Amino acid sequence: MLRKRTQIRDYQAEARLFSSRAIVAFVGIVVMMGLLVANLYNIQINQYQDYKTRSNDNRIKVVPIAPNRGLIYDRNGNLLAENRPVFSLEVIPEKVKDMDATIAGLQQILEITPDQVERFNKERRRTRRFKSVPILSQLNQEEVAKFSVQQHKFPGVSVNASLKRYYPYGDVLTHVIGYVSRINDRDIQRLIREEKDANYQATRDIGKLGIERFYEDMLHGTAGYQEVEVNSRGRIIRILKYVPPKPGKDIVLNLDINLQMYIHELLAGRRGSAVVLDPKDNGVLAMVSSPSYDPNAFVHGISSKAYSALLNNKDRPLVNRATLGIYPPASTIKPMMAVAALQEEVVTPYTVRNDPGYWKIPNSKTKPFRDWLRWGHGKVDIIKSIEESVDTFYYQIAYDMGIDRISHWMMMFGFGDYTGIDIHEESKANMPTRDWKMARHRTPWYQGDTIPVGIGQGYWTATPMQIAKATSVVVNRGKVIAPHLLRATIENGDAFSNRSLSEVETYPPIEGVKERYWDIAIEGMRLVNHGKKGTARRSFYKTPYMSAGKSGTAQVFGLGENEEYNADEIAEHLRDHALFTGFAPIEDPELIVTVVLENAGGGSSNGAPVVRKVFDHVILKDKEADK
Repeated sequence: MLRKRTQIRDYQAEARLFSSRAIVAFVGIVVMMGLLVANLYNIQINQYQDYKTRSNDNRIKVVPIAPNRGLIYDRNGNLLAENRPVFSLEVIPEKVKDMDATIAGLQQILEITPDQVERFNKERRRTRRFKSVPILSQLNQEEVAKFSVQQHKFPGVSVNASLKRYYPYGDVLTHVIGYVSRINDRDIQRLIREEKDANYQATRDIGKLGIERFYEDMLHGTAGYQEVEVNSRGRIIRILKYVPPKPGKDIVLNLDINLQMYIHELLAGRRGSAVVLDPKDNGVLAMVSSPSYDPNAFVHGISSKAYSALLNNKDRPLVNRATLGIYPPASTIKPMMAVAALQEEVVTPYTVRNDPGYWKIPNSKTKPFRDWLRWGHGKVDIIKSIEESVDTFYYQIAYDMGIDRISHWMMMFGFGDYTGIDIHEESKANMPTRDWKMARHRTPWYQGDTIPVGIGQGYWTATPMQIAKATSVVVNRGKVIAPHLLRATIENGDAFSNRSLSEVETYPPIEGVKERYWDIAIEGMRLVNHGKKGTARRSFYKTPYMSAGKSGTAQVFGLGENEEYNADEIAEHLRDHALFTGFAPIEDPELIVTVVLENAGGGSSNGAPVVRKVFDHVILKDKEADK
């Protein structure tokens, strides 16, 4: 019996399944195509402008251009800080077939060290091949000439020039002008914080010290830019737009470079400083700190070894002694103390006191405070106390006034505060008060602390600039003016008018003091230089002009009760500082000079001769010019 065959495949079912799958796939394709078309429509139509902008941003770059830095001149038009071209040897790697052979060839004509080659190789590995990489910087004229003759042998190698800051007077002006140097991370953070970083995108250097730092915004200028079209590798194809940078303003200082150089030579590397002010507006005619250093080394990057040598130098050349050096002002403050004592009626113009050579706190068993003249000055009035610098007279004044009134008055003269000088490197020094001692030493103020303050010793310290400013207050009879370096600015070759006195920072004047009291202080200072017993009479003997001054001898350490000071028997760094401040001519002052010489000894014997020479240099030269 034959069995009926069983059908293995159902062709109709397979056909139906295929049809349904084909329909689903087709629908899926249609849906996906619809989504793709919709997305293309959204990109090409709806978001066209956004993607066009993004494309242009990738294709068009904005390249910042650094402005030329403003120049700095002295009051007579002498250039103090300039921009000089600096030549560097640079290589474009993609144009050099054999780099090792090229470097070896360059070493045959120029001195290129292995360290410089190593730095070059590291730099070119980080840089795109079409960009130039420096291999040698600061080429001199001879090196440029040597390479130029054989440049045809070195395709891809060229000498490029850029402007770098240069200070033609070197160490004479370092503590005034300062210097510029490479922008570091700290500078970048500060620029970001001040929202100035965009203006420094193409700038490599920034003011680090002195005038360069204080007037950075004025000297730097405004960056320009150019819009360029680049390819996918970042190579510039063409320039689309160019906006030139706006150079920084040139500035004119009150400084007289000839006077600055003269004083620099007078100090001859000795530790000390000198400040010269124009008493009419307190313009700084000279500000010398000695010893100094050459700022040009910092412009190109000073080596660690050279910087360590400066940092560890026992003479501290990095410190601007004129504004950062703090010393006991010593007897230079006696004219100011006299004005305060007269106005407070602690003494009168007719007060006469006997000086036996020492002074003791009344009803006290403490040791006596000695006068600099062991046997004393005899009968002393207020003018003689300045002329002969009688310490005991001012011990009594200090005792009668007390520290509260002394500190109040001396702060009005500018002690214990910034002078307002237009550089950042300045110290307040210290005008002691009760609160200061409690905060600093955790002990109350004692009566014995007040007595040495009366002669500018004890806890009292001051900078040479503060002493010069206080002297100007006496000269100007109570008018308090900030010392300042900036005289005028220049933009586009046109000089602005000089700064008026109203533009200079001023402080509340010392009001209410009788004219007679200012006259007494000035007369006492005149007798210091020209009186029969004036402490500086030998230094100002037979000057053809009348001047006024006040010497000071600041103790570095205290003496025991029975000890005597002998400079020959103590270490140099423990010897007294010599101070002198004065002005001339007395009838119409042209200059105020304050000098501090560290560990030089007496102010009248060592500081006064320096001041005399400065007076002569300015006043007698001016008189000769008038003939």
